[in-house]
Amino acid sequence: MTDPENYGEWTEVHALSGAYAVDALDDLERARFEDHLSRCAECRAEVDSLREAAAVLSVDDVEPPAALRASVLAGIEEIRPLPPLTHQTVPVTTLRRRRPVWRSLPLQVAAALVLVALATTAVLRPWHDDAPAPLTADQVLQAADVQSVGQQLPDGSAATVYVSRSKGAAVVRTHDMALAPAGKTYELWLQTPEGDMEPAGLMPDDPDATVLLHGDASDSTAVGITVEPDGGSDQPTTEPVLLFDLTT
Repeated sequence: MTDPENYGEWTEVHALSGAYAVDALDDLERARFEDHLSRCAECRAEVDSLREAAAVLSVDDVEPPAALRASVLAGIEEIRPLPPLTHQTVPVTTLRRRRPVWRSLPLQVAAALVLVALATTAVLRPWHDDAPAPLTADQVLQAADVQSVGQQLPDGSAATVYVSRSKGAAVVRTHDMALAPAGKTYELWLQTPEGDMEPAGLMPDDPDATVLLHGDASDSTAVGITVEPDGGSDQPTTEPVLLFDLTT
Protein backbone atom coordinates (compact mmCIF):
# COMPACT_ATOMS: atom_id res chain seq x y z
CA MET A 1 0.00 0.00 0.00
CA THR A 2 1.23 3.52 -0.74
CA ASP A 3 2.39 5.55 2.23
CA PRO A 4 -0.38 8.16 2.84
CA GLU A 5 2.25 10.76 3.68
CA ASN A 6 3.74 10.40 0.19
CA TYR A 7 0.40 10.21 -1.60
CA GLY A 8 0.70 13.62 -3.30
CA GLU A 9 4.16 12.89 -4.70
CA TRP A 10 3.11 9.36 -5.74
CA THR A 11 0.03 10.53 -7.66
CA GLU A 12 2.02 13.33 -9.30
CA VAL A 13 4.57 10.86 -10.68
CA HIS A 14 1.87 8.41 -11.69
CA ALA A 15 0.08 11.16 -13.65
CA LEU A 16 3.09 11.34 -15.99
CA SER A 17 2.23 8.00 -17.61
CA GLY A 18 0.29 9.57 -20.46
CA ALA A 19 3.02 12.08 -21.33
CA TYR A 20 5.68 9.35 -21.03
CA ALA A 21 3.75 7.11 -23.45
CA VAL A 22 3.86 9.77 -26.17
CA ASP A 23 7.47 10.86 -25.38
CA ALA A 24 6.45 14.29 -24.08
CA LEU A 25 8.62 14.45 -20.93
CA ASP A 26 11.85 16.34 -20.46
CA ASP A 27 14.99 14.46 -19.38
CA LEU A 28 14.46 15.09 -15.66
CA GLU A 29 10.82 14.03 -15.70
CA ARG A 30 11.63 10.96 -17.80
CA ALA A 31 14.35 9.79 -15.39
CA ARG A 32 12.06 10.34 -12.42
CA PHE A 33 9.19 8.46 -14.00
CA GLU A 34 11.32 5.56 -15.25
CA ASP A 35 12.57 5.08 -11.70
CA HIS A 36 8.96 4.95 -10.54
CA LEU A 37 8.05 2.69 -13.49
CA SER A 38 10.51 0.02 -12.40
CA ARG A 39 8.57 -0.31 -9.15
CA CYS A 40 4.98 0.13 -10.35
CA ALA A 41 3.30 -2.65 -12.34
CA GLU A 42 0.14 -0.61 -12.78
CA CYS A 43 2.05 2.24 -14.43
CA ARG A 44 3.78 -0.20 -16.77
CA ALA A 45 0.38 -1.57 -17.83
CA GLU A 46 -0.93 1.96 -18.38
CA VAL A 47 2.05 2.97 -20.50
CA ASP A 48 1.69 -0.14 -22.66
CA SER A 49 -2.03 0.47 -23.23
CA LEU A 50 -1.52 4.16 -24.02
CA ARG A 51 1.25 3.41 -26.49
CA GLU A 52 -1.04 0.96 -28.26
CA ALA A 53 -3.78 3.62 -28.42
CA ALA A 54 -1.35 6.21 -29.78
CA ALA A 55 -0.13 3.78 -32.45
CA VAL A 56 -3.69 3.06 -33.60
CA LEU A 57 -4.51 6.75 -33.78
CA SER A 58 -1.36 7.77 -35.63
CA VAL A 59 -1.79 9.60 -38.98
CA ASP A 60 0.48 10.34 -41.89
CA ASP A 61 2.73 13.36 -41.54
CA VAL A 62 1.13 16.44 -43.06
CA GLU A 63 2.14 20.07 -43.24
CA PRO A 64 -0.04 22.06 -40.79
CA PRO A 65 -1.65 25.32 -41.96
CA ALA A 66 0.39 28.43 -41.23
CA ALA A 67 -2.35 29.79 -38.96
CA LEU A 68 -2.51 26.69 -36.72
CA ARG A 69 0.34 27.72 -34.40
CA ALA A 70 -1.09 31.20 -33.85
CA SER A 71 -4.52 29.71 -33.19
CA VAL A 72 -3.16 27.27 -30.60
CA LEU A 73 -1.15 29.96 -28.82
CA ALA A 74 -4.16 32.26 -28.75
CA GLY A 75 -6.28 29.49 -27.25
CA ILE A 76 -3.71 28.79 -24.53
CA GLU A 77 -4.17 32.30 -23.18
CA GLU A 78 -7.83 31.55 -22.50
CA ILE A 79 -7.20 28.29 -20.60
CA ARG A 80 -7.34 28.53 -16.83
CA PRO A 81 -4.42 26.49 -15.41
CA LEU A 82 -5.03 23.99 -12.61
CA PRO A 83 -3.53 24.75 -9.19
CA PRO A 84 -0.30 22.85 -8.42
CA LEU A 85 -0.41 19.60 -6.47
CA THR A 86 0.58 19.96 -2.85
CA HIS A 87 2.11 17.36 -0.58
CA GLN A 88 -0.14 16.64 2.35
CA THR A 89 -1.01 13.79 4.66
CA VAL A 90 -4.07 11.92 3.40
CA PRO A 91 -6.03 9.52 5.62
CA VAL A 92 -6.03 5.90 4.46
CA THR A 93 -9.81 6.01 4.02
CA THR A 94 -9.45 8.98 1.65
CA LEU A 95 -6.68 7.18 -0.24
CA ARG A 96 -8.93 4.19 -0.85
CA ARG A 97 -11.66 6.50 -2.10
CA ARG A 98 -9.35 8.25 -4.53
CA ARG A 99 -7.67 5.24 -6.13
CA PRO A 100 -10.43 4.65 -8.70
CA VAL A 101 -9.88 8.23 -9.96
CA TRP A 102 -6.33 7.66 -11.19
CA ARG A 103 -7.23 4.19 -12.43
CA SER A 104 -9.56 5.88 -14.93
CA LEU A 105 -6.68 7.94 -16.34
CA PRO A 106 -5.92 5.54 -19.24
CA LEU A 107 -9.49 5.94 -20.51
CA GLN A 108 -9.30 9.72 -20.15
CA VAL A 109 -5.98 9.95 -21.95
CA ALA A 110 -7.14 7.57 -24.69
CA ALA A 111 -10.27 9.69 -25.19
CA ALA A 112 -8.11 12.80 -25.40
CA LEU A 113 -5.89 11.12 -28.01
CA VAL A 114 -8.98 10.28 -30.07
CA LEU A 115 -10.10 13.91 -29.99
CA VAL A 116 -6.63 15.12 -30.94
CA ALA A 117 -6.45 12.66 -33.85
CA LEU A 118 -9.86 13.70 -35.14
CA ALA A 119 -9.05 17.39 -34.79
CA THR A 120 -5.70 16.90 -36.54
CA THR A 121 -7.36 15.12 -39.44
CA ALA A 122 -10.03 17.82 -39.75
CA VAL A 123 -7.63 20.77 -39.41
CA LEU A 124 -4.63 19.50 -41.33
CA ARG A 125 -6.47 17.81 -44.19
CA PRO A 126 -9.25 20.21 -45.18
CA TRP A 127 -8.48 19.67 -48.87
CA HIS A 128 -9.94 16.14 -48.92
CA ASP A 129 -13.45 17.49 -49.49
CA ASP A 130 -12.51 20.45 -51.65
CA ALA A 131 -14.54 21.03 -54.83
CA PRO A 132 -12.73 20.89 -58.20
CA ALA A 133 -10.91 24.04 -59.28
CA PRO A 134 -13.14 26.48 -61.21
CA LEU A 135 -13.01 26.46 -64.98
CA THR A 136 -10.85 29.13 -66.63
CA ALA A 137 -11.18 30.97 -69.92
CA ASP A 138 -7.95 29.36 -71.17
CA GLN A 139 -9.39 25.88 -70.60
CA VAL A 140 -12.36 26.76 -72.80
CA LEU A 141 -10.16 28.31 -75.50
CA GLN A 142 -7.94 25.20 -75.55
CA ALA A 143 -10.76 22.64 -75.48
CA ALA A 144 -10.68 20.03 -78.26
CA ASP A 145 -14.27 20.82 -79.33
CA VAL A 146 -14.07 24.62 -79.09
CA GLN A 147 -15.98 26.51 -81.79
CA SER A 148 -15.86 30.25 -82.54
CA VAL A 149 -18.26 32.82 -83.95
CA GLY A 150 -17.03 36.35 -84.71
CA GLN A 151 -18.66 39.67 -85.56
CA GLN A 152 -17.38 43.12 -86.51
CA LEU A 153 -19.05 46.44 -85.74
CA PRO A 154 -19.21 49.40 -88.16
CA ASP A 155 -16.59 51.33 -86.15
CA GLY A 156 -14.06 48.56 -86.81
CA SER A 157 -14.22 46.94 -83.38
CA ALA A 158 -14.69 43.17 -83.21
CA ALA A 159 -15.83 40.46 -80.84
CA THR A 160 -15.58 36.67 -80.95
CA VAL A 161 -17.40 34.04 -78.91
CA TYR A 162 -15.75 30.67 -78.22
CA VAL A 163 -17.90 27.81 -76.94
CA SER A 164 -17.02 24.31 -75.72
CA ARG A 165 -20.03 22.03 -75.41
CA SER A 166 -18.04 19.39 -73.52
CA LYS A 167 -17.10 21.91 -70.85
CA GLY A 168 -20.47 23.65 -70.96
CA ALA A 169 -18.85 27.06 -71.14
CA ALA A 170 -18.36 30.06 -73.42
CA VAL A 171 -15.81 32.87 -73.63
CA VAL A 172 -16.11 36.25 -75.35
CA ARG A 173 -13.12 38.22 -76.61
CA THR A 174 -13.37 41.86 -77.71
CA HIS A 175 -10.90 43.93 -79.74
CA ASP A 176 -10.89 47.72 -79.70
CA MET A 177 -14.53 47.77 -78.58
CA ALA A 178 -15.94 51.16 -77.58
CA LEU A 179 -16.69 51.51 -73.88
CA ALA A 180 -20.31 51.57 -72.72
CA PRO A 181 -21.88 55.03 -72.24
CA ALA A 182 -21.60 56.73 -68.85
CA GLY A 183 -23.89 55.06 -66.28
CA LYS A 184 -24.22 51.99 -68.51
CA THR A 185 -22.48 48.63 -68.85
CA TYR A 186 -22.27 45.80 -71.37
CA GLU A 187 -24.07 42.70 -70.12
CA LEU A 188 -23.61 39.18 -71.48
CA TRP A 189 -26.45 36.73 -72.06
CA LEU A 190 -26.84 33.03 -72.84
CA GLN A 191 -29.89 32.13 -74.93
CA THR A 192 -31.66 28.88 -74.03
CA PRO A 193 -33.19 26.51 -76.63
CA GLU A 194 -36.58 28.00 -75.63
CA GLY A 195 -35.37 31.48 -76.62
CA ASP A 196 -34.99 32.90 -73.08
CA MET A 197 -32.02 35.16 -72.33
CA GLU A 198 -30.22 34.32 -69.07
CA PRO A 199 -27.73 36.78 -67.53
CA ALA A 200 -24.12 35.57 -67.91
CA GLY A 201 -22.03 38.37 -66.42
CA LEU A 202 -20.83 41.91 -67.14
CA MET A 203 -18.08 43.10 -69.46
CA PRO A 204 -15.19 45.05 -67.88
CA ASP A 205 -14.45 48.63 -68.91
CA ASP A 206 -11.72 47.48 -71.26
CA PRO A 207 -11.76 47.64 -75.08
CA ASP A 208 -9.69 44.44 -75.25
CA ALA A 209 -11.18 41.90 -72.86
CA THR A 210 -11.47 38.14 -72.44
CA VAL A 211 -14.43 37.08 -70.29
CA LEU A 212 -15.67 33.65 -69.21
CA LEU A 213 -19.47 33.69 -69.25
CA HIS A 214 -21.41 32.56 -66.18
CA GLY A 215 -23.87 29.70 -66.62
CA ASP A 216 -24.15 26.47 -68.57
CA ALA A 217 -23.48 26.91 -72.26
CA SER A 218 -23.70 23.21 -73.18
CA ASP A 219 -27.01 23.70 -75.07
CA SER A 220 -27.11 27.49 -75.52
CA THR A 221 -28.28 28.63 -78.94
CA ALA A 222 -26.79 32.16 -78.85
CA VAL A 223 -24.70 34.65 -76.90
CA GLY A 224 -25.85 38.26 -76.70
CA ILE A 225 -24.35 41.56 -75.55
CA THR A 226 -26.69 44.37 -74.52
CA VAL A 227 -26.27 47.84 -72.99
CA GLU A 228 -27.74 47.88 -69.47
CA PRO A 229 -27.75 50.20 -66.44
CA ASP A 230 -24.71 49.95 -64.14
CA GLY A 231 -24.95 46.73 -62.14
CA GLY A 232 -26.77 44.88 -64.93
CA SER A 233 -30.35 43.66 -65.31
CA ASP A 234 -32.23 40.41 -64.74
CA GLN A 235 -33.69 40.63 -68.25
CA PRO A 236 -32.42 42.53 -71.32
CA THR A 237 -33.80 46.08 -71.46
CA THR A 238 -32.38 46.82 -74.92
CA GLU A 239 -31.86 44.97 -78.17
CA PRO A 240 -28.48 43.20 -78.36
CA VAL A 241 -25.69 45.26 -79.89
CA LEU A 242 -24.14 41.90 -80.77
CA LEU A 243 -25.81 38.49 -81.10
CA PHE A 244 -23.74 35.39 -81.83
CA ASP A 245 -25.62 32.40 -83.29
CA LEU A 246 -24.21 29.16 -81.85
CA THR A 247 -26.38 26.77 -83.87
CA THR A 248 -24.50 27.04 -87.16
